[in-house]
Amino acid sequence: MVTPGQPRRNTLDRRGFLARAGGAVGAGLVLGAPSIARAAGSPNDKIQLAIVGFGKQGRVLFEALSSVPDITRKVHFRAVCDIWDYNRKGGMAKCRALQKDQPDALPNGYVDIDEMLAKETGLDAAIVATPDFWHAPHTIRCLEAGLHVYCEKMMSNTIEGARSMVEAMERSGKLCQIGHQRRSNPRYRYTLEQLVRGHAICGQIVNINGQWNRSVNASRDIGYNPKLTIDEERLRRYGYDSMHQFMNWRTYRDLSGGPISDLGAHQIDIFNWFLGCRPKAVFATGGHSYFKDREHFDNVMTTFDYDTPQGEVRAFYQVLTTTSAGGGYYESFMGTEGTINISERAAFTNIYRESSAPSWDELIARGYLKRQAAPAPAGGGAGGGAIASYESEAPEAYQLPGELNLPPHQPHLVNFLDAVRGEAELTCDARHAFESEAPIYWVNPSAREKRRIELTSEHLDA
Repeated sequence: MVTPGQPRRNTLDRRGFLARAGGAVGAGLVLGAPSIARAAGSPNDKIQLAIVGFGKQGRVLFEALSSVPDITRKVHFRAVCDIWDYNRKGGMAKCRALQKDQPDALPNGYVDIDEMLAKETGLDAAIVATPDFWHAPHTIRCLEAGLHVYCEKMMSNTIEGARSMVEAMERSGKLCQIGHQRRSNPRYRYTLEQLVRGHAICGQIVNINGQWNRSVNASRDIGYNPKLTIDEERLRRYGYDSMHQFMNWRTYRDLSGGPISDLGAHQIDIFNWFLGCRPKAVFATGGHSYFKDREHFDNVMTTFDYDTPQGEVRAFYQVLTTTSAGGGYYESFMGTEGTINISERAAFTNIYRESSAPSWDELIARGYLKRQAAPAPAGGGAGGGAIASYESEAPEAYQLPGELNLPPHQPHLVNFLDAVRGEAELTCDARHAFESEAPIYWVNPSAREKRRIELTSEHLDA
């Protein structure tokens, strides 16, 4: 991003970027100093991998890896660890089916991670996809056992837990990728590197909006077959009061950060990444508008204030669990010359040029953008009539090149595996993830206490 009036700086040409984006994108991060980003040397030709937690998110990550071409030549799924027999056995069956042509197709199954780490001495790496309050303990155990780790976000349900993960990564010298998968998404990387920075199409970014709206049906409590219930002793041993709590841990304060953490963390991370800095203050509000018996708010709205080299930026974010209307989930970077609405869903990704901005015809000709066939959805004379005195002229609508569509989690996992081999640098290691996540831990306190929180190094530093 440049100050309006400054010349645009050239960057990697579009074709070169797209060629690079087709594989694992290994560019450095924006926030903070370099951390541990690349393995010192390659492990065995085939990475020996464990999956810790094979619930919904564990299955999502497994399926993303399964669709990588020739994945069984690169990775052997050696162990599945989950306290629920249903998840563990299901995960083992999926691994066996994927590796059916190999003599050791069936991975070993474990209830307890300490038993797994004691017995599986040949592991190179682990994917941690357990509930948030287990992320730090499980990641630290794996790092201290000599494994590289891919851990889902948030890093922890507490900022102290997240800090401990950074310390463990740097103490162990092992890689630790955090699951902010947009950092490896070619659509996001292209937008940041080519459009926001390379050609500064937004001009000066002044405002950011973001949202994730979920319907009531998608937000209801998760049920289960009573015949598959985990026994009470095992539940208590692993931190759960009941099977209901095990299935719905995201709604409990001691186990998670609630919707702002579960959904908002992905997008607030993008605010910080695209701006290249952290906010100086947060003010939030929330309520139990529909799910009144839950510990966490079912809707949260928050604003962040940033100081950037180009000037002040205010970012608004909302997460709703009572409606899916309003365009689903996206982040919108609103500037003096253009606005970029970006999402993991191509359908929610659109770009708008202000009428006062320089022409984008050259970008169209060079393939950086393409014109949108349909007219802009809002703005002057939407009904075909004259523009009223209080309206702005409708902005022109554009789209990104179609080559940037890949499964959401796949590039981030591939980046991790390539880094384990020493062939790439992580796009989101634990230190950089912490720098971006830290402001999110202060949203719920702001909403509960109904006060603006000025964010200092005490709030934000690892």
